[in-house]
Amino acid sequence: MKWSLSEINKKKYIDFNESLELAEELKGRSQEILDAKNVQAIGSVAYDDGLYYLDYQLKANLTLPSSRSLKPVDYPMEVFVSEIFSTEDEMKNNEELLNSDMIFNLEKDLIDLDESVADNILLEIPLKILAEDESEEDEALPAGQNWTVLSEEAYAKAQAEKEKEAKEKASPFAGLSDFLNEK
Repeated sequence: MKWSLSEINKKKYIDFNESLELAEELKGRSQEILDAKNVQAIGSVAYDDGLYYLDYQLKANLTLPSSRSLKPVDYPMEVFVSEIFSTEDEMKNNEELLNSDMIFNLEKDLIDLDESVADNILLEIPLKILAEDESEEDEALPAGQNWTVLSEEAYAKAQAEKEKEAKEKASPFAGLSDFLNEK
């Protein structure tokens, strides 16, 4: 779905409810995405005082590889997107807009919903995704002779315990605790 700037200027406000077929585009842009289904955007595009506002609720069902085993994992996604656009001429005339990182400069005379949705899906892909049978509670991390793989949480806990033990041993009263425990 694309809207020309003149169409948006004329209507000032346009509601939309679009189902998008973006699986091939997303797979071409990221090896992380194995499939994308039920991509839907519900929202509006509006014009006010030189700015174009694109606000929508994005829903999609992605298939991503597990971070641990590369098994396909279904990942439902729901995100609210709010983007502000302006033309290059408008940005030149308004220095505040030029210095704003929150406003996108329109390179064409149109706003492309497909492009926005694809970009926002790619931004929302998590770094860590596990299949149900791979959760840390259900399956131990790999280990071998004299080595183990730790999660960040387990590593932080082990470091805290080491620091606590080191402080206790450094205390001049550490020997007294053994003496008091004997009685």
